[in-house]
Amino acid sequence: MTDQSHSFLTILRRRDLEARLKLSRSTIYDKINPDSPRYDSSFPKPIRLGNGSAVGWIESEVENWLRGKIEASRKLS
Repeated sequence: MTDQSHSFLTILRRRDLEARLKLSRSTIYDKINPDSPRYDSSFPKPIRLGNGSAVGWIESEVENWLRGKIEASRKLS
């Protein structure tokens, strides 16, 4: 019997991340830059893809971050 419960990771490229979160490229990079006033230490960190400068974000980490933001905003209401 084989294990049917496979766990698949989905990698979001920057443009996919922009579309998903409705954030601009500069805002995304500000959120991961500790020197930026818009830095967010809880924002998912990008991962390197290959040897070049290509990066991506793990979809499940992005979803968890977004859920946390939604939850925090609803606690304020």
